[in-house]
Amino acid sequence: MEPGTLTYAVGDIHGRADLLDALLERIAAHAAGRDRRLVFLGDYIDRGPDSAAVLRTVSRLAWAEPERVTCLMGNHERMLLDALVRDGAAGHWLINGGEATLAAFGARDAAGLPRDTLDWIEALPTLHGDAARWYVHAGFRPGVAPPDSEPHDRLWIREPFLDGDHDFGRHVVHGHTPRQDGRPEVRRFRTNLDTGAVYGGPLTAGVFSDARGPALDFLQVRG
Repeated sequence: MEPGTLTYAVGDIHGRADLLDALLERIAAHAAGRDRRLVFLGDYIDRGPDSAAVLRTVSRLAWAEPERVTCLMGNHERMLLDALVRDGAAGHWLINGGEATLAAFGARDAAGLPRDTLDWIEALPTLHGDAARWYVHAGFRPGVAPPDSEPHDRLWIREPFLDGDHDFGRHVVHGHTPRQDGRPEVRRFRTNLDTGAVYGGPLTAGVFSDARGPALDFLQVRG
């Protein structure tokens, strides 16, 4: 990162396009006059009312500024992709919020979603790193270096990642496990930014400098 760059990492959105728009306005105001990067931690879709608008917003940001915007895959994006190719996977996706995504697109099933949208989701990475941090949707298996970690763990893991303090060489920024108190969880070696936006909590962005360590600040918006 260039000196003075601020990185804004955004937790799980889950179809809350209203909160995303408001948070992006907060980020723009906060970053005024500074170089900024955006990292979205995945779970753009399902459960909330407008997954289509969320995908439209984050994908356009990534296309407009590919060097400054990173969109990671979440387990809900993975469930959608699996629904297209694995027997029984469609039902699993639907009961985990997929019906709301279909409604937002006016589609009857996963195959009815726009092809360019599905292609974009399929190309999403599951890991992003800079000199100071690792960014991932869910986390890593302790004892495994992040670049060598399994994609399934990056998207799905809870324990043993959440249990105790595990040093992965850089501070880990993740989502996936919603915080019931609406506050980001800040631990010595990791920060959880899923503050339950789709369950009535705020949508949260962590503000990180180019120095190692946890966030300088947090920006939150509520519905």
